[in-house]
Amino acid sequence: QVQLVESGGGLVQPGGSLRLSCVASGIAFRLRTMGWYRQPSGKQRDLVASITRDGITTYGDSVKGRFTISRDNTKNTAYLQMSSLRPEDTAVYYCNVNPSFDPYWGLGTQVTVSS
Repeated sequence: QVQLVESGGGLVQPGGSLRLSCVASGIAFRLRTMGWYRQPSGKQRDLVASITRDGITTYGDSVKGRFTISRDNTKNTAYLQMSSLRPEDTAVYYCNVNPSFDPYWGLGTQVTVSS
């Protein structure tokens, strides 16, 4: 009974910031590489950031220098700090293990960057 619950999305102006959270249950969170994914409306879902069990991070080219992924293993929570947001960052943001496992997808959280 895996559950991944994303929160923190919302409407923000270009140049603004948001912090997303993902609370995991039902998995050995401490042992898994976690990723943040996003899916713009009508487009495919892509990995944007990843963090290993030991805290090693990787980022998609479009978010490098703007987004920071982190995790708190004591809280089974992954975070995505997003800064300098652009309209093209608008998407539903999801967390999952990396590589993703389809049964784990949750509802995601909507991020809209617009004036």
